[in-house]
Amino acid sequence: METLIKHAKDAMKNAYIPYSKFAVGAAILLKDGTIIKGSNIENASYGLSNCAERSALFSLYSQGYKKEDIVAMAVIGKTSKPISPCGACRQVINELVPKDVPIYLANVKGDVKKTTIKELLPYSFDEVENV
Repeated sequence: METLIKHAKDAMKNAYIPYSKFAVGAAILLKDGTIIKGSNIENASYGLSNCAERSALFSLYSQGYKKEDIVAMAVIGKTSKPISPCGACRQVINELVPKDVPIYLANVKGDVKKTTIKELLPYSFDEVENV
């Protein structure tokens, strides 16, 4: 857990945050030991910005890894309590990360909360049924 959070903290350094000045880092541990990192990337057209969690997950899938390769995930930011993913990230995590994978939410002060996507998004939008 500590190593994964350290990688997430390192990812914060790559954030492109000219507007909010709020850096977020994410790191995902895979079964083969690979760690995929992501940082938030802003854009003047705010809707085109991307959070650290989604950056890491989209990179993971783009590199050929899949949901079943994921062992753990960590997210960190400069917050008073452990950071919490936004709603969009919670929905993406819900679809792209196994439900029982530990997710470590942290801040730069060293506070950590261990959770899962089931806890973060209890009434998730999973699959569309054709009725």
